[in-house]
Amino acid sequence: MAEAIVFGVGASAGLGGALCRRFARGGFAVLAAGRTQSKLDAVVAEVTRAGGRASSILCDVTSESDVRKTFETAGTVPKLVVYNAGNAAIRPLLEMDVAFFEDVWRVGCLGGFLVGREAARRMVPAGGGALLFTGATASLRARPPFTAFASAKAALRALAHGLAREFGPQGLHVAHVVVDGMIEGDQLLSRFPGAKERAGEDGMLHPDAIADAYFALYAQPRSAWTLELDLRPYKESF
Repeated sequence: MAEAIVFGVGASAGLGGALCRRFARGGFAVLAAGRTQSKLDAVVAEVTRAGGRASSILCDVTSESDVRKTFETAGTVPKLVVYNAGNAAIRPLLEMDVAFFEDVWRVGCLGGFLVGREAARRMVPAGGGALLFTGATASLRARPPFTAFASAKAALRALAHGLAREFGPQGLHVAHVVVDGMIEGDQLLSRFPGAKERAGEDGMLHPDAIADAYFALYAQPRSAWTLELDLRPYKESF
Protein backbone atom coordinates (compact mmCIF):
# COMPACT_ATOMS: atom_id res chain seq x y z
CA MET A 1 0.00 0.00 0.00
CA ALA A 2 1.26 3.47 -0.90
CA GLU A 3 0.73 6.50 1.34
CA ALA A 4 2.26 8.99 -1.11
CA ILE A 5 1.82 9.20 -4.88
CA VAL A 6 4.10 11.19 -7.18
CA PHE A 7 2.76 11.76 -10.69
CA GLY A 8 5.35 12.71 -13.28
CA VAL A 9 8.37 10.64 -12.24
CA GLY A 10 11.09 10.45 -14.84
CA ALA A 11 14.85 10.19 -14.46
CA SER A 12 16.25 9.55 -11.01
CA ALA A 13 18.16 12.83 -11.24
CA GLY A 14 14.96 14.80 -11.83
CA LEU A 15 12.48 16.34 -9.42
CA GLY A 16 10.10 13.35 -9.53
CA GLY A 17 12.85 11.00 -8.42
CA ALA A 18 13.95 13.41 -5.69
CA LEU A 19 10.39 13.64 -4.37
CA CYS A 20 10.12 9.86 -4.19
CA ARG A 21 13.40 9.61 -2.26
CA ARG A 22 12.45 12.41 0.16
CA PHE A 23 8.99 11.06 0.90
CA ALA A 24 10.42 7.59 1.47
CA ARG A 25 12.95 9.02 3.92
CA GLY A 26 10.02 10.69 5.64
CA GLY A 27 8.46 7.30 6.28
CA PHE A 28 6.02 7.02 3.38
CA ALA A 29 5.50 4.07 1.12
CA VAL A 30 5.71 5.80 -2.26
CA LEU A 31 4.00 5.04 -5.56
CA ALA A 32 5.93 6.50 -8.50
CA ALA A 33 3.78 7.15 -11.58
CA GLY A 34 5.36 7.91 -14.92
CA ARG A 35 5.55 7.04 -18.60
CA THR A 36 8.82 5.08 -18.84
CA GLN A 37 9.17 1.79 -17.00
CA SER A 38 12.98 1.74 -17.05
CA LYS A 39 13.13 5.14 -15.35
CA LEU A 40 10.54 4.12 -12.78
CA ASP A 41 12.46 0.92 -12.05
CA ALA A 42 15.63 2.93 -11.42
CA VAL A 43 13.87 5.24 -8.94
CA VAL A 44 12.23 2.34 -7.10
CA ALA A 45 15.55 0.49 -6.87
CA GLU A 46 17.26 3.57 -5.51
CA VAL A 47 14.62 4.07 -2.83
CA THR A 48 14.72 0.40 -1.88
CA ARG A 49 18.52 0.34 -1.59
CA ALA A 50 18.28 3.23 0.86
CA GLY A 51 15.84 1.26 3.03
CA GLY A 52 12.66 2.93 1.82
CA ARG A 53 9.46 1.53 0.38
CA ALA A 54 8.46 2.24 -3.20
CA SER A 55 6.55 0.78 -6.11
CA SER A 56 5.72 2.06 -9.57
CA ILE A 57 2.99 2.22 -12.18
CA LEU A 58 2.89 3.34 -15.79
CA CYS A 59 0.52 6.27 -16.07
CA ASP A 60 -0.49 8.74 -18.75
CA VAL A 61 -1.71 11.67 -16.66
CA THR A 62 -4.01 12.80 -19.48
CA SER A 63 -5.91 9.50 -19.32
CA GLU A 64 -8.80 9.47 -16.87
CA SER A 65 -8.66 5.69 -16.58
CA ASP A 66 -4.89 5.68 -15.95
CA VAL A 67 -5.17 8.27 -13.21
CA ARG A 68 -8.02 6.42 -11.55
CA LYS A 69 -6.11 3.12 -11.78
CA THR A 70 -3.09 4.73 -10.13
CA PHE A 71 -5.12 5.76 -7.09
CA GLU A 72 -6.71 2.32 -6.94
CA THR A 73 -3.29 0.66 -7.14
CA ALA A 74 -2.15 2.60 -4.08
CA GLY A 75 -4.39 0.31 -2.04
CA THR A 76 -5.18 2.97 0.54
CA VAL A 77 -6.13 6.64 0.66
CA PRO A 78 -2.89 8.60 0.22
CA LYS A 79 -1.79 11.24 2.68
CA LEU A 80 0.32 13.07 0.11
CA VAL A 81 -0.12 13.49 -3.65
CA VAL A 82 2.10 15.50 -5.99
CA TYR A 83 1.31 16.49 -9.56
CA ASN A 84 4.73 16.96 -11.11
CA ALA A 85 4.01 16.18 -14.77
CA GLY A 86 5.12 18.70 -17.36
CA ASN A 87 6.75 18.99 -20.75
CA ALA A 88 8.28 22.51 -20.99
CA ALA A 89 7.51 22.47 -24.69
CA ILE A 90 9.17 25.19 -26.78
CA ARG A 91 7.88 26.50 -30.10
CA PRO A 92 7.28 29.94 -31.63
CA LEU A 93 3.58 30.71 -31.87
CA LEU A 94 3.38 30.85 -35.66
CA GLU A 95 4.96 27.39 -35.85
CA MET A 96 2.40 25.79 -33.54
CA ASP A 97 -0.40 23.65 -34.82
CA VAL A 98 -3.51 22.89 -32.81
CA ALA A 99 -2.26 19.43 -31.84
CA PHE A 100 0.92 20.86 -30.30
CA PHE A 101 -0.94 23.46 -28.26
CA GLU A 102 -3.50 20.94 -27.06
CA ASP A 103 -0.88 18.35 -26.11
CA VAL A 104 0.93 20.93 -23.98
CA TRP A 105 -2.33 21.87 -22.27
CA ARG A 106 -3.34 18.26 -21.68
CA VAL A 107 -0.14 17.48 -19.78
CA GLY A 108 0.19 20.88 -18.15
CA CYS A 109 -3.40 21.33 -16.97
CA LEU A 110 -5.86 18.55 -17.82
CA GLY A 111 -3.75 15.97 -16.03
CA GLY A 112 -3.69 18.20 -12.96
CA PHE A 113 -7.47 18.36 -13.00
CA LEU A 114 -7.78 14.57 -13.24
CA VAL A 115 -5.31 13.99 -10.41
CA GLY A 116 -6.77 16.76 -8.25
CA ARG A 117 -10.31 15.49 -8.65
CA GLU A 118 -9.43 11.88 -7.83
CA ALA A 119 -7.32 12.98 -4.88
CA ALA A 120 -10.13 15.13 -3.45
CA ARG A 121 -12.68 12.38 -3.93
CA ARG A 122 -10.62 10.08 -1.72
CA MET A 123 -8.68 12.30 0.65
CA VAL A 124 -11.41 14.69 1.79
CA PRO A 125 -13.74 11.95 3.17
CA ALA A 126 -10.69 10.36 4.85
CA GLY A 127 -9.79 13.54 6.71
CA GLY A 128 -7.49 15.34 4.29
CA GLY A 129 -3.78 15.34 3.58
CA ALA A 130 -1.66 17.35 1.16
CA LEU A 131 -2.08 17.83 -2.60
CA LEU A 132 0.86 19.66 -4.18
CA PHE A 133 1.30 20.99 -7.72
CA THR A 134 4.58 21.78 -9.46
CA GLY A 135 4.51 25.15 -11.18
CA ALA A 136 7.15 27.13 -13.05
CA THR A 137 8.22 30.65 -13.92
CA ALA A 138 5.75 30.29 -16.78
CA SER A 139 2.92 29.97 -14.26
CA LEU A 140 3.24 33.73 -13.75
CA ARG A 141 4.78 35.09 -16.96
CA ALA A 142 4.33 34.16 -20.61
CA ARG A 143 7.37 34.69 -22.79
CA PRO A 144 8.06 33.31 -26.27
CA PRO A 145 8.78 30.58 -27.23
CA PHE A 146 7.04 29.25 -24.09
CA THR A 147 3.60 30.71 -24.83
CA ALA A 148 1.77 27.37 -25.00
CA PHE A 149 3.59 26.07 -21.92
CA ALA A 150 2.79 29.26 -19.99
CA SER A 151 -0.90 29.07 -20.84
CA ALA A 152 -1.01 25.53 -19.48
CA LYS A 153 0.99 26.31 -16.33
CA ALA A 154 -1.08 29.41 -15.59
CA ALA A 155 -4.21 27.28 -15.90
CA LEU A 156 -2.72 24.69 -13.53
CA ARG A 157 -2.01 27.45 -11.02
CA ALA A 158 -5.62 28.64 -11.22
CA LEU A 159 -6.79 25.06 -10.77
CA ALA A 160 -4.66 24.64 -7.66
CA HIS A 161 -5.97 27.89 -6.17
CA GLY A 162 -9.54 26.82 -6.84
CA LEU A 163 -9.01 23.41 -5.26
CA ALA A 164 -7.41 25.06 -2.22
CA ARG A 165 -10.37 27.34 -1.66
CA GLU A 166 -12.89 24.56 -2.17
CA PHE A 167 -11.28 21.76 -0.19
CA GLY A 168 -8.96 23.51 2.26
CA PRO A 169 -11.80 24.08 4.75
CA GLN A 170 -12.44 20.33 4.56
CA GLY A 171 -8.90 19.45 5.61
CA LEU A 172 -7.11 19.06 2.26
CA HIS A 173 -4.00 21.21 2.07
CA VAL A 174 -3.56 22.23 -1.57
CA ALA A 175 -0.40 24.14 -2.48
CA HIS A 176 1.20 25.34 -5.70
CA VAL A 177 4.99 25.56 -5.94
CA VAL A 178 6.46 28.07 -8.39
CA VAL A 179 9.82 26.63 -9.39
CA ASP A 180 11.33 29.87 -10.66
CA GLY A 181 14.57 28.86 -12.31
CA MET A 182 16.37 25.98 -13.97
CA ILE A 183 16.24 22.59 -12.27
CA GLU A 184 19.56 20.78 -12.21
CA GLY A 185 18.16 17.55 -13.60
CA ASP A 186 18.79 15.20 -16.51
CA GLN A 187 16.08 16.71 -18.70
CA LEU A 188 17.41 20.25 -18.68
CA LEU A 189 21.10 19.34 -18.76
CA SER A 190 20.59 17.07 -21.77
CA ARG A 191 18.53 19.65 -23.67
CA PHE A 192 20.80 22.60 -22.91
CA PRO A 193 24.46 21.52 -22.77
CA GLY A 194 26.62 23.99 -20.88
CA ALA A 195 23.69 25.51 -18.96
CA LYS A 196 25.07 24.41 -15.59
CA GLU A 197 28.44 25.98 -16.26
CA ARG A 198 26.84 29.23 -17.40
CA ALA A 199 24.63 29.35 -14.30
CA GLY A 200 27.62 28.95 -11.99
CA GLU A 201 27.73 27.56 -8.46
CA ASP A 202 24.23 27.22 -6.93
CA GLY A 203 22.79 28.89 -10.01
CA MET A 204 20.28 26.08 -10.54
CA LEU A 205 17.68 24.59 -8.24
CA HIS A 206 18.81 21.19 -6.99
CA PRO A 207 16.03 18.57 -7.06
CA ASP A 208 16.76 17.36 -3.54
CA ALA A 209 16.47 20.90 -2.17
CA ILE A 210 13.12 21.36 -3.91
CA ALA A 211 11.94 18.04 -2.51
CA ASP A 212 12.79 19.19 1.02
CA ALA A 213 10.50 22.19 0.49
CA TYR A 214 7.66 19.93 -0.67
CA PHE A 215 8.01 17.77 2.43
CA ALA A 216 7.97 20.89 4.59
CA LEU A 217 4.67 21.87 2.97
CA TYR A 218 3.23 18.49 3.89
CA ALA A 219 4.39 18.88 7.49
CA GLN A 220 2.82 22.32 8.03
CA PRO A 221 0.26 22.55 10.84
CA ARG A 222 -3.28 23.45 9.81
CA SER A 223 -3.01 26.80 11.60
CA ALA A 224 -0.39 28.01 9.09
CA TRP A 225 -0.82 26.53 5.62
CA THR A 226 0.97 27.85 2.56
CA LEU A 227 -1.06 28.22 -0.64
CA GLU A 228 1.82 29.23 -2.90
CA LEU A 229 5.56 28.86 -2.46
CA ASP A 230 8.21 30.45 -4.69
CA LEU A 231 11.56 28.66 -4.99
CA ARG A 232 14.55 30.06 -6.88
CA PRO A 233 18.35 30.14 -6.68
CA TYR A 234 19.72 33.00 -4.63
CA LYS A 235 21.18 34.66 -7.72
CA GLU A 236 18.06 34.29 -9.90
CA SER A 237 16.56 37.60 -11.00
CA PHE A 238 12.80 38.07 -10.53
